Amino acid sequence: MTAVSRRVPLYGAALEGPMTELYERMRREHGAVVPVEISAGIEAWLVIGHRELLHLTRDEQYFSHDPRRWTPLRDGRVPTNSPLMPLVGWRPALLFADGQQHRRMRSAVVDALGRVNGHELIRTVRATAERLVAGFAGRSEADLVAEYARILPLQVVTELLGLDEENGPRLVEAIRDVANSPTVAATSANRTMGRMLLELIAEKKRRPGPDLTSWLLAHPIGLGDEEVLHNLVVIIVAGNQTTVNWIAETTRVLLTDPAFRSSLAHGQMTVDDALDLVLWRNPPTANFPGRYATRDLRFGGQDIRAGDMLILGLAGANADPGVLPADGRPVVGNRSHLAFGAGPHTCPARDPARLITRTAVDTLRHRLPDMEIAVPEEQLPWITSPWSKGLAALPVRFSAPQLAADVPAARSTPENRV
Repeated sequence: MTAVSRRVPLYGAALEGPMTELYERMRREHGAVVPVEISAGIEAWLVIGHRELLHLTRDEQYFSHDPRRWTPLRDGRVPTNSPLMPLVGWRPALLFADGQQHRRMRSAVVDALGRVNGHELIRTVRATAERLVAGFAGRSEADLVAEYARILPLQVVTELLGLDEENGPRLVEAIRDVANSPTVAATSANRTMGRMLLELIAEKKRRPGPDLTSWLLAHPIGLGDEEVLHNLVVIIVAGNQTTVNWIAETTRVLLTDPAFRSSLAHGQMTVDDALDLVLWRNPPTANFPGRYATRDLRFGGQDIRAGDMLILGLAGANADPGVLPADGRPVVGNRSHLAFGAGPHTCPARDPARLITRTAVDTLRHRLPDMEIAVPEEQLPWITSPWSKGLAALPVRFSAPQLAADVPAARSTPENRV
């Protein structure tokens, strides 16, 4: 990569301020394609122009998904225990494939996700949500990140995978450790997750069921066990934190934006409008790696070299003045945002993710109707990384929970029939 002045750090203290201001400064100083560092000494390009990001996501001839092309990785400058590796380490999964190989794996994943029964999924999410709310309702206060948003998606996904009540919680614990633990613990948890998924695959080959694992194994495209394993890992790991952030941020908006909450209460807007507002303003994944230049080229006013990483600046592209209303009004009822990516690699799980998030937020609204934020909004803690900015906690208080009469004591198992 050629030397570029004023590289913008995309980690640490540089991310602590308002992200909209950071994107404005980036755009003003560098244009649509920004020279950044994603960790000390590791350089990349952040694409925050809406038009340029669409080009990046649609052109596999110049921009590959295979991280083995990435120059710092090939040169050994990215340690194997780097926190970057879970996202840029190659796997035989759709996220890291181009062309025919990507289409082959994506067809299996899309078909399997398409077999999930939406009505059963909503019932599963609602039952899980009701149980979680009942668990803290008696205290009249809760942290909706730790006690709700971080728990619900994992419990639902393990059921969709076909795990039983004994192994589901064990896999949930391993996934949490992969996402949240120091490197050594995360490496051990990653091995545990892989071993459990291989055991699940072996079990579903013997006794298939109405679940994602069985449907991937049975797909006529003929995925191998390793391909099923790594595509399941992508579904779990890539989708989990995204859904956590989406639930928490949508709830925060409803608690802190009086005009929006009033519009929702009077039927002028819907929870789906709130979901889309979040996808525009603060998408659950702000930046997503990566594309890797297959050759030297001029792109977005910058000289890109073969082997350079280009990052999808999803939040930055959504804030591109060229696609926002000129009068500054919030974008409502418009799903042309780039929160789920674009092109052949558009997130295949966006529809079930919306069902999960909408049901989770709706259940909170109905069961805790007088819920309010328990600290000043400016005191809410945030977790920042090169890839997302999500709430670390969302403390709330309430006085009159309206609990369902028949909250299940144990987790329910969805049929997910075709």
